[in-house]
Amino acid sequence: MDYLKKLAPVFESKSTSGIFKLQDYINKRNIVLFFYPKDNTSGCTRENIDFQKYYQDFLTKNTLVFGISRDSIESHNNFINKLNLTFPLISDKDGVVCNLYNVIKEKKMYGKTYIGIDRTTFLINKEGFIIQEWRSVKVNNHVQDVLSFLNKINLG
Repeated sequence: MDYLKKLAPVFESKSTSGIFKLQDYINKRNIVLFFYPKDNTSGCTRENIDFQKYYQDFLTKNTLVFGISRDSIESHNNFINKLNLTFPLISDKDGVVCNLYNVIKEKKMYGKTYIGIDRTTFLINKEGFIIQEWRSVKVNNHVQDVLSFLNKINLG
């Protein structure tokens, strides 16, 4: 499904900073919403560290960053403390938000097939529209690519 320039599906879910409600940010801030498979795995750790490294750059562009996975709040809090993250992580234990954003897919690892989160990032503008998405993300340089796109289109 092509989400570009379509309204972002609104949702609310538990986060490490309380209940996250997407609609609370509409008409206020741009949002980077990045879906990642699992806390404390190598790629997900690198991705979260990269978003933290550039977090202040996103803030200067009136853009907040939120990570989301199916991990519990307890797992997220431990992950935040381990990595010294300053942005919230959203828990989607039941997969409702993942399904809304169509990020669940069949994956293979070590010859086994399973269902999991396809690493995906959405850029949602202040008006609540998804204006860019990155699917099947490779971690290397991804955060820089998101920031570069944000700089190019000059969202304020």
